[in-house]
Amino acid sequence: MQRCPAAGWVSAIFAASLATPIIIGQEPIALNAREGRVPAGSVSLYARDIGQGPPAIVLHGGPDFDTAYLLPDLDRLADIYRLVYYDQRGRGKSADGVQPDDVSLATDLEDIERVRQHFGLEAPALLGHSWGTVLALEYALRYPTRVSRMVLMNPAPASSADAASLRKAYTTQLGDLMERQRAIMIGQAYQRADPDTVAERYRIHFVHALAKPEHYEALMRAMRAAFIAQGPAGILKARAIEDRLMADTWQQPSYDLMPRLASLRIPTLVLWGDRDFIPREISEHLIGSLPQARLVTLDGCGHFAYLECPGAVRTALQDFVRQPPVAGRPQR
Repeated sequence: MQRCPAAGWVSAIFAASLATPIIIGQEPIALNAREGRVPAGSVSLYARDIGQGPPAIVLHGGPDFDTAYLLPDLDRLADIYRLVYYDQRGRGKSADGVQPDDVSLATDLEDIERVRQHFGLEAPALLGHSWGTVLALEYALRYPTRVSRMVLMNPAPASSADAASLRKAYTTQLGDLMERQRAIMIGQAYQRADPDTVAERYRIHFVHALAKPEHYEALMRAMRAAFIAQGPAGILKARAIEDRLMADTWQQPSYDLMPRLASLRIPTLVLWGDRDFIPREISEHLIGSLPQARLVTLDGCGHFAYLECPGAVRTALQDFVRQPPVAGRPQR
């Protein structure tokens, strides 16, 4: 978190077709993934489209990450939702031609609208992970009739007060490792965005974010590969964009989406892992504010639910698709 072809798909900017095996039980199902570009003013956004069923725009976390960390694990849901991924402006494969000053909360929300229009989606679901849940909520508040449902997976804070609570909990969890992380971040290698040093920092950052060592190691391998692919220039750009988005949101003392969320009548599923480094109270505040929201707690699961608890996530989403949540009723 702090740092995953409709009529609107333009064949002229079609890039590739990939066969992705989705594991359901013991049987793999091959689904085609389509990659292309979404025009966004003077630049374009990388997009990836896979699956069947009702469409869902996937909003990755970070905000200095891109969709790479979600793959291939989130593709397991491609038989429940048609998943429309994209790299947010200035990040990942959407970085070319973008300067950090070109990115703000407003431009990120405009880009969600561009993706929706490009794919010809009348009212898709929004599936946000971590920071992506903030974007989902902000977009839904601006365009409530253009969102059918929301899935808020391992949600990030939706207010500056909750962001402060997260920082406090995070510092307590890390303990003595906090000083080790600070030492890395003030060092020259990190400041010049050496990919291995950045990966070393995130090994500390996420050390309490996942319940099982094998999932932690899988995520660290994926993130290190993504940092290497991004390169120092891309890492520095994404880092500067993160600073700008933080200035637009959590660093504003008055930032608080809670009072406005009461106006949304959008069925919402909130997924929180009981081993998440983000405190449960942040999800509970969303449930208390959203009139048609349900909280599902995932046992033995950390901050990356799609990776750590795929079966429980699948069950929760299948139930959600079949029947709208009951307002404000937590589940386990």
